[in-house]
Amino acid sequence: MSFFDSRWIDRPDHVAELPGGLPRGFRAASGRAGIKPSGKPDVGLLVCDRVDATSAARFTRSGVLAAPVLLTQERCRLEGLRAVVANSGNANAATGRRGLDAATKMQGAAAVAGGVAAERVAVCSTGVIGVPLDADAIVRALPDVHAELSDGGDAAFTEGISTTDVIEKRAALQVELGGGPVRLSAQAKGAGMISPHFATLLCFVQTDAALDAATCDLLLGATCARSFERISVDGQLSTNDTVVLMASGASGVRVEPETEDELRLGEALDALLRQVAILCVRDGEGAGRVGRIVVRGGQHLHVEAAARAVADSPLVKTALNGGDPNWGRIAQAVGMALPGTAPLPLDIAIEGVPVLSGGAPVDHDVADLEQRVAGREVVYEVGLPGEGADTEVFFSDLGHAYVTLNAEYTT
Repeated sequence: MSFFDSRWIDRPDHVAELPGGLPRGFRAASGRAGIKPSGKPDVGLLVCDRVDATSAARFTRSGVLAAPVLLTQERCRLEGLRAVVANSGNANAATGRRGLDAATKMQGAAAVAGGVAAERVAVCSTGVIGVPLDADAIVRALPDVHAELSDGGDAAFTEGISTTDVIEKRAALQVELGGGPVRLSAQAKGAGMISPHFATLLCFVQTDAALDAATCDLLLGATCARSFERISVDGQLSTNDTVVLMASGASGVRVEPETEDELRLGEALDALLRQVAILCVRDGEGAGRVGRIVVRGGQHLHVEAAARAVADSPLVKTALNGGDPNWGRIAQAVGMALPGTAPLPLDIAIEGVPVLSGGAPVDHDVADLEQRVAGREVVYEVGLPGEGADTEVFFSDLGHAYVTLNAEYTT
């Protein structure tokens, strides 16, 4: 099955999918520290063997930052990361001084295991918030994890960072550039507590292209804005979100700023992260369908507010779950986001079928529309007065499984 399986994401012609494996210069593995009650892998280690590696990172905008986020932001060379140590099953968030000490222990142990300076090791955690993390268990597990490091360890690493994920979020690509082929890969986790700015996720991206730190930062920022900033499962902002891009340069192919190769690599990264983002939404803790809301109109603030109101509306999300083309819920959500003294002359279409024009209903074949929204991907379009602005948000449906999973999450 193709990684690029969403109808909303096109694989660039110069990108080929590979069965797996990491780009040159990278090795990864996972192991068990006993953090997850299930006994499944819960510690991942990713190491770049090149001392001149470059990198960039993005983090959650939550006001309650998890200890590993704080440590990585404040103590790491974000432009020169060479390793990532991550655990699942415990977020190490809202854990105070003890949490920072635990994150520091993880960083130090990973630095020793990977043979890199501590300031070049990013630390990530994901799982239950407010529970102290047993960092000593992770320290004990890391030597065995290090012994398993390999350039084919991307699948194991992905398993080690996953929590409630059902869908594997991993890809390996070959990108044809003017200077020759390079590899691009990603491993991610994310299924719930997902909202723009970021989403509850960890995502690690590697390439063996040679990039300067500024190019890494530019490419990651631009592509995150079109992927992880565009998704919502439940409108809840995580404490731990982290995305890291690392470039080893081991291919010998240098990507210079403002060149055709930079554009081609950026297109590949954009498609990769947008597909990963949609997989996070599709995996939205019991989700069955993915919606895409596209809003066009005259002011950016208005289209953004309207799109996010629709994507986060439990009424819209439950209608999506039931395959119900109830466009009145879309109109209600937009009206809530944009209150005023006069009716908005809204346009609404579902799967390309106009249902509201200038604020007045449009006759349409209801049975046909019900068939159109029965698929796993449904697109909604809203037109606001004016021209010049547009936005989109991908969102999951909301059903019984989400309530069951989250009602029993810690019990």
